[in-house]
Amino acid sequence: MFDIGFSELMVIALVALIVIGPERLPRVARTLGHLAGRLQRYVADVKADINREVEFDELKKMRDSMQEAATGFESSVTTEMKKTESELNAAVEGKAEAEVSPPPEQTPVSPPPESATAIEEKQKQ
Repeated sequence: MFDIGFSELMVIALVALIVIGPERLPRVARTLGHLAGRLQRYVADVKADINREVEFDELKKMRDSMQEAATGFESSVTTEMKKTESELNAAVEGKAEAEVSPPPEQTPVSPPPESATAIEEKQKQ
């Protein structure tokens, strides 16, 4: 991150030993270690938040593309359904017109034969 070599760390440690003193140096080093750990956790949290936002944006884009595809599919299905419905209505109307017009030859329909019980009832009256 800062590109500090081993020799530079030794110079910093020597200056810290002289300035701070041998009694307080371990406590200061421990405090600096805790602060460095907190800084690393904070940076890791920020990176995780950024990654979550990027993934969230990607998911939004994917959702939008899926909605567009679903809308396109729905419109094509609706168009085909309307086309099929109009074709079926036209076929039904054509068949209804054929049924309404009388056939060219009609044979007379005879009444159904009376049953034996109906004949007996007539004779009794």
